[in-house]
Amino acid sequence: MIVQSFGGSEGVTGSCHLVKVDHMNILIDCGMFQGLDEDKNYEPFGFNPKEIDYLILTHAHIDHCGRIPLLVKQGFRGKIISTRPTYAVARIMLLDAAKVMGEEYKVNYKKALRKGKPEEAKPPLYDEDDVFESMEYFKVLLDYNEKYKLSKNVEVVFRNAGHILGSAYVELTVRENFNTKKIIFSGDLGTDDKLVIKPIDYPKGADVLFIESTYGNRNHRPLDQTIEEFKAAIIESFKDGGNIVIPTFALERAQEILFILRKMYDNGELPKCKIFLDSPLAISATKLFLQFPNQLNGEVLSYLKRGANPFVFPWVYFTESVEASKKINDIESGAIILAGSGMCNGGRIKHHLKHNLWRENSSVIFVGYQAKGTLGRQIVDGAKVVKIYGEEIAVKARIYTINGFSAHADQKVLLKFIKSTKDLQSLFLIHGEPEVMQVFKGKIKEETKLNPHIVKLKEYVYI
Repeated sequence: MIVQSFGGSEGVTGSCHLVKVDHMNILIDCGMFQGLDEDKNYEPFGFNPKEIDYLILTHAHIDHCGRIPLLVKQGFRGKIISTRPTYAVARIMLLDAAKVMGEEYKVNYKKALRKGKPEEAKPPLYDEDDVFESMEYFKVLLDYNEKYKLSKNVEVVFRNAGHILGSAYVELTVRENFNTKKIIFSGDLGTDDKLVIKPIDYPKGADVLFIESTYGNRNHRPLDQTIEEFKAAIIESFKDGGNIVIPTFALERAQEILFILRKMYDNGELPKCKIFLDSPLAISATKLFLQFPNQLNGEVLSYLKRGANPFVFPWVYFTESVEASKKINDIESGAIILAGSGMCNGGRIKHHLKHNLWRENSSVIFVGYQAKGTLGRQIVDGAKVVKIYGEEIAVKARIYTINGFSAHADQKVLLKFIKSTKDLQSLFLIHGEPEVMQVFKGKIKEETKLNPHIVKLKEYVYI
């Protein structure tokens, strides 16, 4: 059995791991490279897509599923295996990615034409038709703990990863030369405390573990403290009037914030306001959560059991059209605006920042990580003036940065996952920045008898 990583090693994004076993080629994830590595999306996969028999998808974040339509364009004709919610989420995420790439290409092509260098504008990796075609290859949809045979000697099962809706870690049971081995690929792992979905289910045992290391060097702030900080920011922000702008990731974070606001409304803690979910993708994702009640935790389910919507109440408005989005900017006070993108690099959030960032009585509440080089990071780092659509905008609004909402496991949870995996013989670290993985490796060696190996890109790992 051989494993090769063609993404998600020596970096966080572009998850793509090839398993060669029992005369089969099995791909674990096929994600898009993001951030500084996004040019890698235009490079060859490193393997022949036509030779892949199965693609097993851990979850539907773009850095894990974003190159599936490209894989199909280049000849993949095997079966895609995922959980049922992951299939539904992947559909809306991939369609949104295709739309964004198409829009960016049009803008970049016009700029390149004006420079006299149209060849500089890179075409989109795929379009919406490619997405629809790729969805036809989702042939096997499984529930958690449901076993599926890939061959006589290889079996797969998904376990709840507690990361996002439908997320799973993959257990492969392989019978080879009269021996049986269990191999786990973690995908992205979640936490013990979840606002909306059920928390992570820890493994009982395995021989080999490939584990993500995104936050292997630190621990998150406790969730209950994070929620209290967020609530205080909402209440304080409305004391002087103005609006509250919350850059929001469409999947998971938007639903978590809506649920906190719902509970504040029910408890009489929320000042009178209008709440706008101004993101077509987030609106679609919110509706999906209600279609999979078996994924939701007890507190959210209690709302559904009494016929109440955990995300929608009288003060909430879904604004899908561009016209409805523009009208929000006529409101000078008493509005909470949730919009994407989460790092303020594009989408409707930039318009709302343009209209509110310069106003001293308005607030911006950041509830997610802001990567270097993004507009969100500039604001968080204390910029006095930022450029939005070529216009200089003064930063006069109150800025709140609230950490602790991460959907990723921190060092404590990652170590708990490793220690829960009984009889572990081999441990491989993937999905992390090199310096973070070195810290995590040292911590693992300190607390266990294991000597983890940091997987290199395209390295042959023999099991």
